[in-house]
Amino acid sequence: MTSSSKPIVVPCIDIQDGKVVQLIQGKTKALEGPDPLEMLERFAGFEEIQVIDLDAAMGVGDNAKIIEMLASRAKCRVGGGVRTAARAQQLVDIGAHRVIVGTAAFSDEFLKIVSAVEKQKIIVALDSKSGRVVVDGWATTLNTTAQESLAQFSQLCRGFLCTYVDKEGMMQGTDLDWFTQLRASTDLEITAAGGITTLDDVRALMAMKIDVAIGMAIYTGGLSLAELLTLSSK
Repeated sequence: MTSSSKPIVVPCIDIQDGKVVQLIQGKTKALEGPDPLEMLERFAGFEEIQVIDLDAAMGVGDNAKIIEMLASRAKCRVGGGVRTAARAQQLVDIGAHRVIVGTAAFSDEFLKIVSAVEKQKIIVALDSKSGRVVVDGWATTLNTTAQESLAQFSQLCRGFLCTYVDKEGMMQGTDLDWFTQLRASTDLEITAAGGITTLDDVRALMAMKIDVAIGMAIYTGGLSLAELLTLSSK
């Protein structure tokens, strides 16, 4: 599947300490959501769900049982702490439809991950802040841009999760120009995240044939699930 495929809305479930949460800029907890299973049931009807284990991402534990439960009940793309081939394989084994790899994509381990789970199951996370890719929970800035990285990984993954960190969790809109540039740079799938606030944002991204991952705007009620489901099913 390439950018010619029909774009979808992908609701997000971020898990921290066993609870559904939403963070601002990946640090400050803005809210706690319902029980993970209840949240999954609310998202029934959406083709895929994005599930991120924040504790695993931050290296302070994991929520493996919850992740396994969610992945067994829905088509989930799962990320957070995928730093080794063994971890990637473990997620596939418990039912992950796709595995999201961020920091490890820029390490020697990445080729082992690709060998372990095959590239069609891998989504590379390209998180951008102030124009540069950030890794290690957004604590480390690399000397590369998301646009440059698209070419670097084009033969090694199914697609990309591109997060505009500058606006992530802030409900201030996203940077459509940035996503336009990314779309022009690859034929692979792109999923947009970070600051997506309005239906106009969603429509504009889907018009570019970009999938749209939405968290904060759903949890705060800024966007209605019914309207998003309608957009996603057209």
